Amino acid sequence: MISRLTILEMMTLIDSHVHLNDEAFHHNVDEIITKSMNSGVEAFVCVGYDNSTNLKALAIAEQYPNVFCTVGFHPSHAQHVKPEDMTHLEEMLRHPKVVGIGECGLDYFWDQTYKAVQHDVFKAQIDLANKTGKPLVIHMRDSAHDVLEMLKKYKHQEISGVMHCYSGSSEMVRDFVNENLYISLAGPVTFKNAVTPKAVAKIIPSHRLLIETDAPYLAPHPYRGKENNPSFLPIILESIAFLRNMDIKDLDQITMENTRNLFHLPIRKTFIE
Repeated sequence: MISRLTILEMMTLIDSHVHLNDEAFHHNVDEIITKSMNSGVEAFVCVGYDNSTNLKALAIAEQYPNVFCTVGFHPSHAQHVKPEDMTHLEEMLRHPKVVGIGECGLDYFWDQTYKAVQHDVFKAQIDLANKTGKPLVIHMRDSAHDVLEMLKKYKHQEISGVMHCYSGSSEMVRDFVNENLYISLAGPVTFKNAVTPKAVAKIIPSHRLLIETDAPYLAPHPYRGKENNPSFLPIILESIAFLRNMDIKDLDQITMENTRNLFHLPIRKTFIE
């Protein structure tokens, strides 16, 4: 029997959504990356969400060969976005380590006061994706139908993206996949009472499945409620493999290739040169 340690040593995981640029990791990014690589995570997509974290994400990506980044404006920050910020965002998208736009989208959970502004900022980022060909990293909370309608209305069909930490229904998975999008699962799929995420995990087409930690948020079981980090990614992979009745190595290969394809990442050997 192959030991769990041996399986981890064989992993080629990519954390498709992590906030190494978060204040929680400010003093120990190097330690977090090393620990995660020892757990089988070989590459990271560090995600920005406002002016400050966009710059931090890019700085980290420039420092580490196996870290890539996305830049964009989270819906919770939409009311602070100025026209010049969108101009700067477009300029950042030319950098070779910037592989996507986001995290962007709609969030009606915290505050609906700026709903119209959220729509405007999301549309502006969809327009940038159409213009540059970069994939979208989409945040969606209590806003599934509006997100889907905006994507149908404004996004060019050939532009791809990912529904990050998918929180929609299992019924809508097909709708988002039909819009040329990937579905990414995170820590909630491991929660004991997470009925919908587990149902979603079983039905996502294999060629459209990504995994992520969203660290430092949403730590998987048995670390729920604690600070998350990308070294926990194998826990998420293992949980999804169990739900899909798949070999963990096969699922690892599938999600790794999907992440590379979505973000146009280089071949594996260049991650760690």
